[in-house]
Amino acid sequence: MPHQPRKRFGQHFLHDPGVVEQIIRAIAPQAADAVVEIGPGLSALTEPLLDRLDHLTVIEIDRDLAHRLRMAWPDDRLTVIADDALNVDVGALGSGLRIVGNLPYNVSTPLLFHLQPYADQIADQHFILQREVIERMTAQPATPHYSRLSVMLQARYQMDWLFDVDPQAFDPPPGVMSAVVRMVPLPDSRVRPRSEQAFAQVVTRAFSQRRKMLRRVLSDWTNLIDWQALEAAPTARPQELSVKQFIALSDQLVDQGILD
Repeated sequence: MPHQPRKRFGQHFLHDPGVVEQIIRAIAPQAADAVVEIGPGLSALTEPLLDRLDHLTVIEIDRDLAHRLRMAWPDDRLTVIADDALNVDVGALGSGLRIVGNLPYNVSTPLLFHLQPYADQIADQHFILQREVIERMTAQPATPHYSRLSVMLQARYQMDWLFDVDPQAFDPPPGVMSAVVRMVPLPDSRVRPRSEQAFAQVVTRAFSQRRKMLRRVLSDWTNLIDWQALEAAPTARPQELSVKQFIALSDQLVDQGILD
C-alpha cells in the first residue's frame, strides 16, 4: 500500500535516481563506515547505502515507515531507531559517525544544533536542506544571508555547498529549491571560545536585532568591550563581525567574569 506523505513530519520523499546517485557519489561510503541516516523515508538513499555498507543505522520518526524498514532488511544489516531525531542521543551511536539525511525543512535548524554537541564523534555530515538554509549556513560576513546560523555552525564545521536539487526530485515537490551540503567538523586546532555557552549567548543576542549597531544591541556590555582589540567599531552591525571576532568578543566578557 502506498505511503501517504504526512505534513506534520514535513515529508518530501526523494525519488530522482540521478540526484540519489550524485549524493551517494558525494558521500562515497565504504563498507565498514559507521553511517547514520536521518529520515530514511521510502529508502531512496537507504537502499544504495546498504548496497555499499556492512551495516546502516537509521532514525525514522514515522512508525509506519520504521516498520517497513524493519521488514525489508534483517537486523544485522539495518538498525532502525523509531524516534524523533531531536530525542536521540547520537553520542551513544559510537564515534567516527557519518551522518546523512533528507532533513525535514520544518526542523532542519533545530536538528543541526542538536547534532553540534556530538561533533567530536562525527566524521562528516551530508544533508539535503532547503537552499535558503544552506545559503545562511555558508554565508560570509557582510553579506545578506550572514546570520546567527552562519556564525554558530562555521565556528564548528567546514561547510561546502555541493549542488542544488530541483523540487521535482521529491514527492510531493516542496515549494522551494533544495541543496546538498557537506559538513566536516573542524579539528582540535581550531579557534574556539573559552565558553561555548557565552559564545552562543553573545551571538544570539547580537543577531536578535541585526539592523541595530552593536553598541545598542549589546548595550549592557558596550563599555566593557575593548573594541580596538576586537578590530571592530561599536557602530558596526552584527553581520559585519567574523566568526573569530565573535569568539574574541565572548572571550573578553568571560575573562571579565561578565559571562560564564
